[in-house]
Amino acid sequence: MSPDTLRRALSYPYEIPANSYVVNGKTHQVLNPSAPMPDVSGRRPVLAVGSNQSPEQLIRKFYGSDLGPIPVIRARLKDFDIVYSPHVASYGSIPATLGHSPGTRVTLFVTWLTPEQEARMHETEIPTGNYHFGKLDAIELQLDFGPAMTSAYVYSSRRGSLTRDGLPVALAAVRAENRIWPSLNQEEIQNHARDLTAAGQPLEAFIRAAIEDVSARRERTRALMSDGLRLNYSGFTPIEI
Repeated sequence: MSPDTLRRALSYPYEIPANSYVVNGKTHQVLNPSAPMPDVSGRRPVLAVGSNQSPEQLIRKFYGSDLGPIPVIRARLKDFDIVYSPHVASYGSIPATLGHSPGTRVTLFVTWLTPEQEARMHETEIPTGNYHFGKLDAIELQLDFGPAMTSAYVYSSRRGSLTRDGLPVALAAVRAENRIWPSLNQEEIQNHARDLTAAGQPLEAFIRAAIEDVSARRERTRALMSDGLRLNYSGFTPIEI
């Protein structure tokens, strides 16, 4: 396994900027906090809760598609946190999902997508069966630009949230105020998954198996799901794609 492959697995959710930005082609441009809100007419606000917060991942997904720029606006969402989903991605990472956490205020990003960009994003999120797309209503979402929003769209894990000792596990790479759950980085959550499903195996070999063997990913996902928790929020409505 190449160092780049291992890095991709262990560095999830990748570098998350401190400010809003726009992705365009193979580059991104950070927005001046005093600049006006980019024009988002005709676009749908889709919450980025995991690696979609990172320019690196968005460029990976959209580079070469010729679908135009994507405004990615930093925001704070009340009563939620970003936690690990109990499944393993094809590139070896354990990805993220949204968890309802009363009293917590998590920092995340909103990707403003045209219909064509949304269709491309669906292609990267839906076919694996790990996520479903839906609308989140009755929320308090404060963007760095513009007024607070009360609804947005999101990809939510069909498998719920991964738990350890009965509690969801938040992403240490994501900032949150009044976090009530323990947080781990990607290497730490990988060690937890390894200890649960392949105790004693070197971590690099464990990750290599997840990347190279679909049956290993499925078996680990089943094990991680055994005590997972579904999103407990009545304001989420799945949308059939």
